[in-house]
Amino acid sequence: MILSMTGYGKSEVQWEDKNIRIEIRSLNSKTADINLRIPSYLRELESELRKRITQLLFRGKIDVSIYVEYNGGNAPTIINSGVVSSYMKQLEAIAEASESERMAMALRLPDTLNSSPEELGEAEKKRVIDTLNQTLETLIGFRKDEGEVLEQDFLLRLDLLEQQLSKIKVLEPERKERVQTKIANAMAELRLEVDSNRFEQELIYYLEKLDITEEQVRLQNHLSYFRDVLKNEFPNGKKLGFITQEIGREINTIGSKANHAELQKCVVQMKDELEKVKEQLLNVL
Repeated sequence: MILSMTGYGKSEVQWEDKNIRIEIRSLNSKTADINLRIPSYLRELESELRKRITQLLFRGKIDVSIYVEYNGGNAPTIINSGVVSSYMKQLEAIAEASESERMAMALRLPDTLNSSPEELGEAEKKRVIDTLNQTLETLIGFRKDEGEVLEQDFLLRLDLLEQQLSKIKVLEPERKERVQTKIANAMAELRLEVDSNRFEQELIYYLEKLDITEEQVRLQNHLSYFRDVLKNEFPNGKKLGFITQEIGREINTIGSKANHAELQKCVVQMKDELEKVKEQLLNVL
C-alpha cells in the first residue's frame, strides 16, 4: 500500500460565536516542511499542532491555514469611537469632504481600533485539535486515493519492464552465438595458426565478460522486491526509490555488455519505463 504526498483536506466547526475553518494542502517534499498560518491567540497551540501534523502526514510540503470568523458581537477588535470622532472634527477643519469620506480617512489613522487579547480556554483548544484531526483524516483519504492510482501505474510499468526482460532472455542465445561466430570469422581472416585449446580458453573468458545472466537474475529479483514493497505499510517511498536505483544499475550493465542491436532496443525501452517510475516515485510518501 502506498500513499501519495499530494492531498487536500478541509473541515469547519461552529464554536460559540466563532466559525473555525481549517484547510490543509500537501505536495511532495523530502522532509516535513510545514507552513502554519493561524490567528495570534492560537499561537500557544502551534507546537502541538505541528507535532500532530508530522505524526500523521510524515513528510511533504504542507500548508496549514486556520481561519476564525466571528458571528456575534464579541469580536476581539472594537472601534475606539472617541478617537474616531476627534479625527473627524480635525479633518472637517482642514479639508472639504463628506462625512463618509472623513470617516474612511479617520479609520485609517492610528489608534482607531482597539484589540483586546483573547483567552484560549481548554474546551476551545480541544475543539481546534479535534477539527485538525478531522482535516488530517480527510487529507489522508485523499492521499490514499492518489496512492491507488500511482500503484496501478507502477504495476503497469513493472509488467512492461518484465516483458522487455523476457525478450532479452529470448535474444541471449542468439547473441552468444553471434559473438562466437564473429570472433571465429575474424581469426579466420587473419590466417594465423592458433592453438585451439588456447583459443577456446580466450573465447570462454571473453564470453564470460559479456555474459548477462547474473544481471538478468538480479533485475528480476529487484522487480519482484519492488512489487512486495508496494504492499507494505507506508511510508515506503524512499525504499522504493532505492530499489529503483538498483534496477537502473542492472539495466545499465546489461546495456554496456549487450553488443546486440535488438537487445539494445530492449534496454532503451526499459530505461524509458524506469524514468517514468522515477518521476512518479517523487510523489510517493
